[in-house]
Amino acid sequence: MNMKAIRQLAKTLQVDTGQLSKTDLIRKIQLAEGNFDCYGSASSGDCDQLDCAWRSDCLNESAVAATETE
Repeated sequence: MNMKAIRQLAKTLQVDTGQLSKTDLIRKIQLAEGNFDCYGSASSGDCDQLDCAWRSDCLNESAVAATETE
């Protein structure tokens, strides 16, 4: 999902978008939805949040972040 679509979703959930990064904004959206704010934190590549709308994007982001720190 691109940032424009993420910001639109945030506004529908009454989440202040401010100058947040994609990761921080998605984490605020997760909280507003009543979920864990864990986007991008699956450093081991494992995630038990099977119903999360962000799961596939999150795992991709986590994999990229893990590669960058090696």
